[in-house]
Amino acid sequence: MKEILRTPEARFSSLPDFPYTPSYLDDLSGYEGLRCHYLDLGPSDASETFFCVHGQPTWGFLFRRMIPVFLESGARVIVPDLFGFGRSDKPTDQAVYTFDFHRNMLLAFLDRLQLSGLTLVGQDWGGILGLTLPMASPFRFSRLLIMNTVLGTGDKPLGAGFLAWRQWCRDNPDLAAGKLLGRACPQLTDTEKAAYDAPFPDASYKAGARAFPELVPERPAAPGAEVSRQARDWLSQSWDGQAFMAIGMTDPVIPPKAMRALQQIIRGCAEPLEVTAGGHFLQEWGEPVAQTALAHWAKE
Repeated sequence: MKEILRTPEARFSSLPDFPYTPSYLDDLSGYEGLRCHYLDLGPSDASETFFCVHGQPTWGFLFRRMIPVFLESGARVIVPDLFGFGRSDKPTDQAVYTFDFHRNMLLAFLDRLQLSGLTLVGQDWGGILGLTLPMASPFRFSRLLIMNTVLGTGDKPLGAGFLAWRQWCRDNPDLAAGKLLGRACPQLTDTEKAAYDAPFPDASYKAGARAFPELVPERPAAPGAEVSRQARDWLSQSWDGQAFMAIGMTDPVIPPKAMRALQQIIRGCAEPLEVTAGGHFLQEWGEPVAQTALAHWAKE
């Protein structure tokens, strides 16, 4: 592996509404030499654990509006940063970042911490990757909380909104995360936008962020497509946990129609919560989403 960058801690010194102590692992199986950052919050012996997986170009900071709700329920909350993002290490070689590189990291992370009683909380790549995990470790997962994501099965044309996003990323390789989040979430303050820029001192830190749009499977034989089709079949036939979906209705990349199609795949998925003003990064409207999901599950 070529050069590995580690964002200086000083970049994370002024994060709004994110007063959490970082935890690190540098012994993930298959990822020796790379340090993974994660949050481990709440009681370690909790019966329920929320496993929050971010996407592109964000990091665990995106879940700051949901974390307090989960903690108030008495649950444990685990929030890893994928390699290339947040406080985790960042290989500079874009070729390092593949579907399996990220998926296997999450599987290794689950094994390393021996997690169970999990609620997957996933959006964007947090769902593209995350929804393939329960079939690999069904004993670990009991619930799904899904927001603005898809399964990358490679057997259906990619949507016009995603293709436009992928082209934008190709045309703008600097990927100014704070500016992008500010456009998608106009309620963000300058300090919050700066927190999304914090992991990336310069463009050399953004190889992982640049890679992601190119990794969405576009063909049946594309990397990740087969395992995603297996996950689709497993979620529709074998999933026996609870599932809740929230849809950011203004998302131009993954529109409501795509989310409704995903709802039909996931066995037992409840009627989605439609967040009228919500966009692609729905965690920025996350407090009522988390509250509604918990209230729904309390009734089941």
